[in-house]
Amino acid sequence: MNKNKATIHDISKALGIDSSTVSRALNDSPRVSKKTKGKILKKAKELGYQRNSLASSLRTSKTQTIAVVLPRISRHFFARVIAGIEETAHKAGYNVIICQSLDNLEREKKIISTLISNRVDGIMISISMETTNYEHLEAYKKLDKPIVFFDRPCELPNCINVNIDNFQASFDATQHLISRGCKHIVHFSGSQKIELYRQRKAGYIAALEKNNIKINDHYIFESNLSEEDGIRAAKKILRLKNIDGLYSSNDTAAISAMKYFKSKRVRVPEDIAVVGFNNDPISAVIEPSLTTINQPALEIGKMASNLLFEQINNKTKTTKIQFRLLNSELIIRHSSKK
Repeated sequence: MNKNKATIHDISKALGIDSSTVSRALNDSPRVSKKTKGKILKKAKELGYQRNSLASSLRTSKTQTIAVVLPRISRHFFARVIAGIEETAHKAGYNVIICQSLDNLEREKKIISTLISNRVDGIMISISMETTNYEHLEAYKKLDKPIVFFDRPCELPNCINVNIDNFQASFDATQHLISRGCKHIVHFSGSQKIELYRQRKAGYIAALEKNNIKINDHYIFESNLSEEDGIRAAKKILRLKNIDGLYSSNDTAAISAMKYFKSKRVRVPEDIAVVGFNNDPISAVIEPSLTTINQPALEIGKMASNLLFEQINNKTKTTKIQFRLLNSELIIRHSSKK
């Protein structure tokens, strides 16, 4: 017998047990005794039986597969989120498909279309910076399938968002710079099309207002927060007068700005104090080390996946937009110690 072609009927014939009992045992049914189940599983292994996942999914309308869609796998934050998701999914008996949009809307649309075709049971997504229209995600929701958003909030009806309080985290970061004596603080902002970066900008502005510091639009630099964006903004900062603080919405742009300052003999933190966001590993080892906001990425991944599985397995439906917020932490290092 070709072991790769072994079927339920082959196991049934070899053991003299009804094929329906074999099927129930292979599906871990409580209707089959532990002793019989053990005998069947042992014989299945001997014969090289492999479960037909496609046939099983057609019977149960489940593929035991979920998908994660995110901007860039290379970012430390997203890598940690994935670790939390995979840990939870493994315990739940689910496979995980990981896709990256590269912050491109058209790529994100194609990914969602492919996931619909592959009938994944649920999706967790951090939307791209270009995503302002949610038709592709609504198409998936119409299949009565759950979506959980993480990191970048999305106001799609009947969905759950898992993130931190970005307004408060940004307020704390800016307030920290003010407490160090900074009065002319620039802000590296992400795209204002994205709610996440609107919240971070709002936190920055609120801290300035609380301390009676005038808001200057020329101090706010909107970009994709790449390394190149950080350098471009740093060049503009040095053309401004009296800048003594920088709060960046991510570590990548903050660190590239610090490198540029150093090349121009501008001292951090003596001349310009700097705070980033994300607590990337490099932020602790560069010189000077970077003060930053730490997000509980692993816990975000675990919470998002647990909420997704609740909806998949219990058929619970959200009837409104929900926001689940986790605590962040300001990690103070040398870049802000004036």
